[in-house]
Amino acid sequence: MSHIDPVLDHVTRRVIERSAPSRHAYLEHTAEQRTQGTQRAGLGCANMAHTTAALPNDDKLRIHAERAPHLGIVTAYNDMLSAHQPFESYPGLIRWHAQQIGATAQVAGGVPAMCDGITQGEAGMELSLFSRDTIALATAVALSHKVFDAALMLGVCDKIVPGLFMGALQFGHLSTVFVPAGPMTSGLSNDEKAKVRQQFAQGLVGREALLESEARAYHSPGTCTFYGTANSNQMLMEVMGLHLPGSSFVNPGTPLREALTKAAVERVVANTGRTGQTAVCLADIVSEKTIVNGIVGLLATGGSTNHTLHLVAMARAAGILIDWDDFAELSAVVPLLARVYPNGGADVNHFHAAGGLGLLMRELRVAGLLHEDVATVMGQGLAAYGVEPWLDSERLSWRAVPETSGDLDVLRPVSNPFSADGGLRLLTGNLGRSVIKVSAVKPAHRVVRAPAVVVHDQQELLAKFKAGELEKDFVAVVRYQGPRANGMPELHKLTPPLAVLQDKGFKVALVTDGRMSGASGKVPAAIHCTPEALADGPIARVRDGDIITLDADRGLLRVDVDEATLAAREVHHPDLTANTHGTGRELFGLFRAHVSGAEQGASPLLA
Repeated sequence: MSHIDPVLDHVTRRVIERSAPSRHAYLEHTAEQRTQGTQRAGLGCANMAHTTAALPNDDKLRIHAERAPHLGIVTAYNDMLSAHQPFESYPGLIRWHAQQIGATAQVAGGVPAMCDGITQGEAGMELSLFSRDTIALATAVALSHKVFDAALMLGVCDKIVPGLFMGALQFGHLSTVFVPAGPMTSGLSNDEKAKVRQQFAQGLVGREALLESEARAYHSPGTCTFYGTANSNQMLMEVMGLHLPGSSFVNPGTPLREALTKAAVERVVANTGRTGQTAVCLADIVSEKTIVNGIVGLLATGGSTNHTLHLVAMARAAGILIDWDDFAELSAVVPLLARVYPNGGADVNHFHAAGGLGLLMRELRVAGLLHEDVATVMGQGLAAYGVEPWLDSERLSWRAVPETSGDLDVLRPVSNPFSADGGLRLLTGNLGRSVIKVSAVKPAHRVVRAPAVVVHDQQELLAKFKAGELEKDFVAVVRYQGPRANGMPELHKLTPPLAVLQDKGFKVALVTDGRMSGASGKVPAAIHCTPEALADGPIARVRDGDIITLDADRGLLRVDVDEATLAAREVHHPDLTANTHGTGRELFGLFRAHVSGAEQGASPLLA
């Protein structure tokens, strides 16, 4: 690549400068661990006996002899999540294939993996964001035995990959590969699913019709096929060089999927450096340039708004400091190249078939919008990712991605983007800082100026909708949904009723210190508003009837109240004790008390 976009270069240099002290400390810590290596050689006999007690004799001999790489598997398997159900068979396959190439493998530990699709609108959603940090802790526990030369991370969905990433970075001296499971095959179209949801919200169809629709959409093992946080995770891992090229969106249960999993084992073994190749550890791969590449990928694909939290926390785990200004400045120059539901009619299978991430990354690299000079699990720069995997008879091979998109309604070149700028924007004004996903919002709906309807719970707004009180222009202010207040749940249940009102011709928008789904849709939503209401953010001072302007085109969010009047208003925080108990919420009080703000990643571990 002959050039780098000047904005990309400027943002990257700023991130490097801003991160210098914390990044230096992280790399020093990692270097110390790398020097120490694994502890197997120095473990006592009883310690080693515990390590290998359940293993076959051949594996015991290899591990005791200290000659072969030993792999730790950290798995998020459960069969509650369709995306994670395929991982049930992975440890057996990984152990078998490791043996075939002279290595050994053990499941080091499991991490929790909750399904946001099940907990939407329920109390369990208040544990969702904090499950990311719980997963990071569990990953650290799994790898704390320090008997491994490398790690394989098995995870897909919303908080799971960020949590695995954050935990694995504390063992950045290890060779590490993230191993996906792939999306389910296409079922009911996402547009049709959304239509039935809106009909149900209006009372036009009953629960039976809604359940039939949802079951046709979510119908088999694999990731949900819309482009929400789970599939944004997979994109990030590939753009950041932590997946094998082209592996993110290969369906489960296929020969190609199995071949890619075996190849991941081979790659992580090679990257230990113990088989004659150059060692490549996780800390070598995750750099400031890698994180900036992740932001670019998120913008170019119209990815999940949740990553304005997760990617910040993930970067901080490596001592790298990014903020929403970085997202905003890059968004101004990164074109939107993909339209996958909710910002289009296609699903991720269509995107993959059209050329997928390999074609998209090649387009961005050629345009100078990705850093090519980064380490990856392939042991070379990002140019290694302009390929797609295929089976040549039974042998896994890679070939160059097609020269052109197979479907210009789904995936486009930089020369003909869907939009000249990215899918996420920063909003600023006298209500603080927030983000908005504009890729799915039509231009006609990106500016809303209307009176506020203030509630402290999404159920209050749903009740007003059902009572017919919202047949008007308004901006819904749903506050006390921040990480300190109740763990920052997603408010995805609000999407269907607000979309109904928008379709009726009303000017509607949402302003909240909570989150929306990673599949945030066509209604303009200023989310992650920070400071949050419970931290005395200005959103706590908004009153019913105040005129609010949400202008996504100009990046503005403000209430038409002068500064002195707004500051003088008394704030009476509601009783939030109901958020502190039930569904395990009692155990997360420490997290709520110590969590950082949204722009700092909303993490109690990295505050």
